[in-house]
Amino acid sequence: MVRAAVAARTTESGRVRVRGRDDGERLVAAELGARLGERATLVQFSSAFCAPCRATRRVLADVAGMVPGVAHVEIDAEARLDLVRRLEILKTPTVLVLDAGGRVVRRAAGQPRKADVIAALGEAV
Repeated sequence: MVRAAVAARTTESGRVRVRGRDDGERLVAAELGARLGERATLVQFSSAFCAPCRATRRVLADVAGMVPGVAHVEIDAEARLDLVRRLEILKTPTVLVLDAGGRVVRRAAGQPRKADVIAALGEAV
């Protein structure tokens, strides 16, 4: 039953699909170890030997640099197993898009395309 709930929220090939809002989970700056963006935050869960994680880091950093008020936070999944379990992160990279209040509005598993990240930000801002 849990897998069905996760499957409804995750995507394939890193594409962010519009399927309604997430479960309303909120993250605060203290949990992330960084400040939330004024308009939105891109949270990336990564692991040390993950090649797609490096490419995802570049994409998210580019988008955060292009869109005012958007922050990019990268979290080492192995170091933050509490968050990984709570948020049901099943693979790296996984990207969460948070609105200004820290609520998860979108998520994607795998390496996202820049256009998909920008589109997902539209939901958060």
